[in-house]
Amino acid sequence: VQLQASGGGLVQAGDSLRLSCAASGRTFSLHGMGWFRQAPGKERECVVAIKWSGENMYYADSVKGRFTISRDNAKNTVYLQMNSLKPEDTAVYYCAARPYRLGSWVTESLYDFWGRGTLVTVSS
Repeated sequence: VQLQASGGGLVQAGDSLRLSCAASGRTFSLHGMGWFRQAPGKERECVVAIKWSGENMYYADSVKGRFTISRDNAKNTVYLQMNSLKPEDTAVYYCAARPYRLGSWVTESLYDFWGRGTLVTVSS
């Protein structure tokens, strides 16, 4: 499985961005996908996660009410709509995909496939 993330950029606080993550290859093996982010000097964290069926599995408290994850199975693409962006949302965002396995949706090691990061910079 290959993941291609896109949509990052430089925006001002309060603006919106939509990230996309297109999956290709053996996508039938996937159970779900997530978006992680890594801010400068911080560890990578899970932001949101969704089952391929569309069931939302996780939202970080810091993004609840502002970020929305969705998927288009026909296009094998997952989206992250980010509204009301804050400077603290500045980070490199990564999409990741996992097969079916037990365990927390925020655990990085349970995701087998990772896209290259896309940088989101929010200026104040």
